[in-house]
Amino acid sequence: MNFKKSYRIISISLMIFTYTAVAQANDKMTREAYISKYESLAIRQMNVSGIPASIIMAQACLESDNGNSSLAVEANNHFGIKCHTTWDGEVIYHDDDKQQECFRKYDTPEGSFFDHSDFLRYRNRYAFLFDLPSTDYQAWAHGLKKAGYATNPAYAELLIKIIEDNNLQELDKSTTDVVKAGSKTLTAKNTQNQGQVQKQGQKQKPQLVEVDTYIYEIHRRISKRNGVKYILARENETYAGIAKELGIKPVKLQKYNDAYDHPMAYGEVVYIQSKNRKNSSKKPIHIVEKGETMHSISQYYAVRLDKLYIYNGINSWQEPKIGDEIYLRKNKRRQ
Repeated sequence: MNFKKSYRIISISLMIFTYTAVAQANDKMTREAYISKYESLAIRQMNVSGIPASIIMAQACLESDNGNSSLAVEANNHFGIKCHTTWDGEVIYHDDDKQQECFRKYDTPEGSFFDHSDFLRYRNRYAFLFDLPSTDYQAWAHGLKKAGYATNPAYAELLIKIIEDNNLQELDKSTTDVVKAGSKTLTAKNTQNQGQVQKQGQKQKPQLVEVDTYIYEIHRRISKRNGVKYILARENETYAGIAKELGIKPVKLQKYNDAYDHPMAYGEVVYIQSKNRKNSSKKPIHIVEKGETMHSISQYYAVRLDKLYIYNGINSWQEPKIGDEIYLRKNKRRQ
């Protein structure tokens, strides 16, 4: 092969390589486009979970490289959430702190956003975050770092910079709540006409109004845990009110949740079908942490409370101590 022909082939190859690299760079989603695409979902999750939308959006930007990371593209995992012991869905393996670590895989990006909210709400190490003001994104950022969400020592500062550079704190002032109360539909816009007074010139987050003794979302998301369907309660909802909405007998709903009727906390899990007889994931044992009860463990894993008592050989009036091992399925060593 002569020199001129070789030079021509090399030049064409370089041109193709350069064109491909430029095309791939142009295909990458910008941060602005990513925020525009998912900010409404972040607001929606804020109103459901209580996590500031600015934090949700900043974490998504950082963890997914604005939707361009391999985890986001191949697994719809926008928050870098690893499998952990309770995950029983699809998985993908990816190098992170260690080689080929197990990460959660979702059918859609929305599934990742939903799971991120649940991931923070239902792990004790993040519980203190929900005592922080929902508009204090700086405290939330430092709290996430303190709780160990990421190993990067500058994690909090990175989140804060993304928020402030993109004015994401404005998302925390938004609301998309729509509720149905009795036969009337109320939105955040018109709740102030239901006996609420808003001071002139002062912006306040609209409050939901209760009519006919119960309120609930029109579009309530149904999720699954341990294969059992559940919803999240609103502040001061009761099993009676939720049962009326869903067309279920109140006594049956209470039985599903091993509980008496009571005003519930915002975000409390309410199972709408019977819990399982055992934990179906690979985790057979739970180590008791501070503040946990047999009932809270039953609700966390969607395992029937009466079965937990049997598996662990304890009476219904007994509660576990910190550090105790609670079997989530039949303990063969007791046979």
